[in-house]
Amino acid sequence: MKYKLTLNGRTYEVEVELAEPMAMQEFQTYAPTPAAPVTQAAPVAAPAAPAAAPVAAGSGETVSAPMPGTILKVNVQPGQAVKEGDVLVVLEAMKMENEIMAPKAGTVSQVLVSKGSTVETGAPLVLIG
Repeated sequence: MKYKLTLNGRTYEVEVELAEPMAMQEFQTYAPTPAAPVTQAAPVAAPAAPAAAPVAAGSGETVSAPMPGTILKVNVQPGQAVKEGDVLVVLEAMKMENEIMAPKAGTVSQVLVSKGSTVETGAPLVLIG
């Protein structure tokens, strides 16, 4: 079947082919599985787990990763004073850059990640005292 669609003032002609209906389980075998990259990323994130031990020894508030991703930029250093809302780290997740901000004013006690690190949800990023 051919259809004409108008999108933002431009007209497109689209041809659609009918296919055999299939159950959801059959469809999932054809769909790409995003689980493979996540599985590969898990061993890379494992070194971040030992870094969590110093957090328990320090004092202050831990700023954690809200989602899994890759650290694109670290904007702070230990000993640096930050204000509430300052961007501490830029985290790439699903092709989007997410700014991780300071939840309170204080001094950065520890930076637990570096540029290029892969982190999981809840991984400690920065400790603010």
